[in-house]
Amino acid sequence: MIVVVQNRQRARRVAAPTLRRIAGTLLRDLLRDEEAELGIHLVEPEEMAAVNATYLGHEGSTDVISFDHNSPDDPPRSAQRPLYGELFICVVEAMKFAREFGTTWQSEVVRYVVHGVLHLRGYDDLEPALRRAMKREENRLMRALEKRFAFASLAKHDP
Repeated sequence: MIVVVQNRQRARRVAAPTLRRIAGTLLRDLLRDEEAELGIHLVEPEEMAAVNATYLGHEGSTDVISFDHNSPDDPPRSAQRPLYGELFICVVEAMKFAREFGTTWQSEVVRYVVHGVLHLRGYDDLEPALRRAMKREENRLMRALEKRFAFASLAKHDP
């Protein structure tokens, strides 16, 4: 399994090794995907808006965008093929939604990783019934991760 974290934002100091461990636990231990390859890009709102416009045709920044890099010729997601994709996460959006939902930006970032990975695993949230099913699984995985990690440890502090 490979998880790579690239931090290209300055809104918050992020402990990339901690985020890598959280994502690795999600993939390996909770989703049983030993062969997953995941890139996580923490980006500024401007970069997120550019990605959103270029690849999705939407205007403005957003919280998380997932890109599935499996070939269309690969077996369908239901065949449990290994995850192979990238997530773009906007930490400024995480900060904004953390204030709105009364949580922390660190918890929001982890939620975006879970949400993006679920999209890469074939979950969809475009219709209400599908959105509810995805949200239930997202919450289940968040509870499992909260038992193993202190999300506050995502905040990198100088020694």
